Amino acid sequence: MPGSKRLCVRFFAALVLTGALLLLSVAVGRYPILWEEVLEDTLSRRVLLTLRLPRTLMALTAGFGLGVAGGTYQTVFQNPLASPDVIGVSSGASAGAAAAILFLDGGLACVTLAAFTGGFLAVLSALALASAAQGRGMNTIVLSGIAVNAVSQALLMLMKLAGDPERHLAAIEFWTMGSFADVTLRHFLAVLPWAALGLAGLLLLHRQVLLLGLEPDEAHMLGVPVQGMRYLVLLLATLVTGAVVSVTGLISFVGLLAPHIARLITRSSRFSTVMLSGVTGGALLLASDILARSIGSSEVPVSVVTSLLGAPFLFWLMCRREAGHG
Repeated sequence: MPGSKRLCVRFFAALVLTGALLLLSVAVGRYPILWEEVLEDTLSRRVLLTLRLPRTLMALTAGFGLGVAGGTYQTVFQNPLASPDVIGVSSGASAGAAAAILFLDGGLACVTLAAFTGGFLAVLSALALASAAQGRGMNTIVLSGIAVNAVSQALLMLMKLAGDPERHLAAIEFWTMGSFADVTLRHFLAVLPWAALGLAGLLLLHRQVLLLGLEPDEAHMLGVPVQGMRYLVLLLATLVTGAVVSVTGLISFVGLLAPHIARLITRSSRFSTVMLSGVTGGALLLASDILARSIGSSEVPVSVVTSLLGAPFLFWLMCRREAGHG
């Protein structure tokens, strides 16, 4: 019972921290918003409703989605370093976005749709290759993902070579660094149903996800159709990731770090850990976005901030694991 109370206190503290960061994110920016002026000042109200609020909601949703999806990838692949790169989501989305910038009008809506389609097609290709192969284990899916990732990266490099350095290359590079600067309420509402659908599926199947972390024979004995459930769960996690990055661009480390922090807090692999991974991811991305628009004279891509925050934590985690084994 004391352990349950302690977990509840920590979960509540994480929610309070995320709520505080949400309010701070709405207020902080190039045009500071004072809450007492919102009702009276038309400009403050317009900035709040059209720019700051959609951006903040997108950062919170993206962080929550990447946290839950990252925990799912790590559980299914039984690898604490698993990420969307493992089965080609990130590289496929990058190739799709680059194709839209290079061959189509390059508008935000067009790039968003192309990135989402590219990430999803990359994962479908990886799973199709794994199904066609004789092996049925996780190694087959990982190798298929590596192959699809390599092809997507090659296509991306070819498109960079073919693009105009002034018109196309900068836009492609900026997209791959991730940003919330261009997010509007329309874009947030466009991807919200897809992210919500994937998250709802993962949360409903949380028991099956946890059982997929066991050996295949054990999971099968507990009533889980391992092969089909594994593919379904990976597609749902990809749906969430693809929906997020199609609007924000690539965001590093959040899907990797949030589940680790959640497990450090709960010291278990349960449904509460999955939910805490989402809350932690939301807090991480809100804090990173606040720093991205505050630390310099011009806005820094959010992936730069998440990488600067994430790399030291990952190094500390590796040292901690080594010390634990030692």
